[in-house]
Amino acid sequence: MSRIGKKPVAIPGGVTANIENGTLSVKGPKGTLTLGLSDLVEYKLEDGQISVVPANDSKAARSHWGMQRTLVSNLVEGVTDGFTKVLEIKGVGYRASVQGKSLKLQLGFSHDVDLDVPEGLEVKTPDQTTVEISGIDKQAVGQFAAEVRRWRKPEPYKGKGIKYRGEYIFRKEGKKK
Repeated sequence: MSRIGKKPVAIPGGVTANIENGTLSVKGPKGTLTLGLSDLVEYKLEDGQISVVPANDSKAARSHWGMQRTLVSNLVEGVTDGFTKVLEIKGVGYRASVQGKSLKLQLGFSHDVDLDVPEGLEVKTPDQTTVEISGIDKQAVGQFAAEVRRWRKPEPYKGKGIKYRGEYIFRKEGKKK
């Protein structure tokens, strides 16, 4: 039995949810998000809450239950608060800057890395070694953060590279003479 799936998702004030034609649309102060609904799970909108219940007792329905509830919760949280990922850049000469709708990274390559910021996301660089990615879609924020990090993952000897804020980098000892 899913423990997270049993808990209904509360809809805060200023947020409206609507279920029709196999999609759930949630509208809030930050925007509108939609989710295609699974046939294995039933969704009920009542008393300012969205509850998710498996449609039958099959293993597939029970395995979708908790995940679908989490996806619904992410929609509600995204339109009210939004999501943010913060990346930290460490290394001599490594830096980032935003120019229009493009993120420019200098990561020790012979060329600068230019990444186009996807629609619906906002990227800020408070200083040269910090990148803040924010938006209402949790999946899009995480995906773009992973694409930025992919250019120079942190290495275990000096810790150089791009890491998430709060991420622990396991450090190794170098060669001994």
